[in-house]
Amino acid sequence: MTFDNNKVAIIGCGRVGMTAAYAIFLQGLANEIVLLSRDKSKLLGEKLDLEHGLFFTAYSRVKITDDYQDLADSDIVIVVAGVAQAPGESRLDLAEHNVAIIEDIISQAVRYAPQAVYIIVSNPVDILTYKAYQIAGLPKGQIFGSGTVLDSSRLRFHLGNMLGLNPKSIHAYILGEHGDSSFPVLSTASVGGQNLSSLPRYSEAKAQRAYQQSKGAADKIIKAKGATYYAIATALAFMVKNIFEDSGVVLPVSVPLHGQYGLSGVALSVPCIIGRHGVTEILEVKLSWEEKSQLSKSAASLRRYLK
Repeated sequence: MTFDNNKVAIIGCGRVGMTAAYAIFLQGLANEIVLLSRDKSKLLGEKLDLEHGLFFTAYSRVKITDDYQDLADSDIVIVVAGVAQAPGESRLDLAEHNVAIIEDIISQAVRYAPQAVYIIVSNPVDILTYKAYQIAGLPKGQIFGSGTVLDSSRLRFHLGNMLGLNPKSIHAYILGEHGDSSFPVLSTASVGGQNLSSLPRYSEAKAQRAYQQSKGAADKIIKAKGATYYAIATALAFMVKNIFEDSGVVLPVSVPLHGQYGLSGVALSVPCIIGRHGVTEILEVKLSWEEKSQLSKSAASLRRYLK
């Protein structure tokens, strides 16, 4: 596998897809950005709007297409296409519609870009990630989902606000399903090498309130402005950057499990090492008995949709 082009393809060019393209473009992360949509004509304005900012950024080629052949030689393919979540709707409510969409997308994309790392963003991300993995027939780790990367960022933000800390100094994850059965891993959450619970300003009530704020964030944003896209786009640009840099960053992404945590046949968010080939290692972090039970509950809730 060679990676000379730094070519990123985005399938699905709605608000999330285009905001991700803009974040990647603005940071100069890709030499070429391919925007693939069923309606190519609508993308002309997006292409020109990006290109008119080239004087102020690193140079990136922008290609718009409705042909999967243009994905050839892509290093990273980001899949955002699908029916969006509506106010009051759970991510699992989208399963039936978006499974059919992901099956069509992956079967075509892999024909032309079998070497690419695939990041699934469409919801329900855990179900679609596992379906994509089954369809693609690619090596383990080459397909993963955005999972609870954003959920965990939200948790750190709200914890930081409550405790007067920079979110970057807080090491805490939300794991499991990117949805209703997610859970915060507080037993090993830490700041500066010490357990979060040892801080004088910490309380279990504050931690649970931060988690509930994180869990309800998407619905709150959707009710207020119709969709969430800035933060997830920023997270995607961060993942693209770290894949190209082969940085070995640890992120809670959704990945098919093969015995890790005693679970198989499902994709869930757990801490993973991310590198040039995608997920290079799944970390089995120490969980409390209650957290292990919650992870198993997440797996059970998702398996109903994977038959």
